[in-house]
Amino acid sequence: MSRITMQDVSVMSVQYVQHTFDYYLDSMAKAGLTKVDLWGGVPHYCRLDHTGTAQAVLLRRKIQDRGMQVVIYTPETLSYPFSYSHPDPAVRGRTIDYMRQAMEDALALGTDRVFLNTGCHPRDLDREEGWKRTADSFHTLAGLAEGLGVRLVLEQLQPYESNLVLSLADLKRMLAEVGSPALTCCVDVVAMEVAGDTLEDFCRELGDKLQWIHYSDSHHLVLGEGDYGREKLEGWVRTLERYGYQNCLDLEINDSIYWEDPHGSLQRSADYLRAFLPER
Repeated sequence: MSRITMQDVSVMSVQYVQHTFDYYLDSMAKAGLTKVDLWGGVPHYCRLDHTGTAQAVLLRRKIQDRGMQVVIYTPETLSYPFSYSHPDPAVRGRTIDYMRQAMEDALALGTDRVFLNTGCHPRDLDREEGWKRTADSFHTLAGLAEGLGVRLVLEQLQPYESNLVLSLADLKRMLAEVGSPALTCCVDVVAMEVAGDTLEDFCRELGDKLQWIHYSDSHHLVLGEGDYGREKLEGWVRTLERYGYQNCLDLEINDSIYWEDPHGSLQRSADYLRAFLPER
């Protein structure tokens, strides 16, 4: 059985959206964490502001100088101006091109993982048509990823966020339709709970396709401050260990109530984890 430690905890930088990236790195250092989930958006880093990967290389050096590393790159694609399912091929083409650049950025940042989700197809249009376009877009991206040696990590979303991939069944269907070794999965535990799935089912049915975990309390709240409770939160970690999961436990503390003091939200979550995770 594998063991998850504090050295396996990563933190998505999205909750620091109203602070500088240096503040985020300082916060990580204070919390004693070193694994960076780099959210690709302003004011931290956005490829739309650059013509190549030079800025990503500089950012990697800054991170490494702090004794940290990027373990996954999460370019912002959930909303405007991107869509994998839009009826207009120009919108889909722009989205695919942006994600191709994100793969290049990931490698420049020192990771071979790029995070993605489906976004939301226009709800007044036919869902199946949107699904087909999304699968086609992902098939194109997966081909690019195979050529670059990049792993794409697809998560399920909640119904208010999307009408496409929302559950274990949806993830399995998308994996089957895309049919690429480059496309893997992330389980978002909040979306999992909303869908009524279990982590045991994800681990058993996805096997080594399960490459990432978005971990938080209910509604993406600070650990211990939502509805899940210690038994469930620790139980998920033990389930991952039983199934030999060897990647990061990625903290997605993602609610605007934490924007004023993101470090406080991270520190409380890290302190909560230290009650049942060893340092090494």
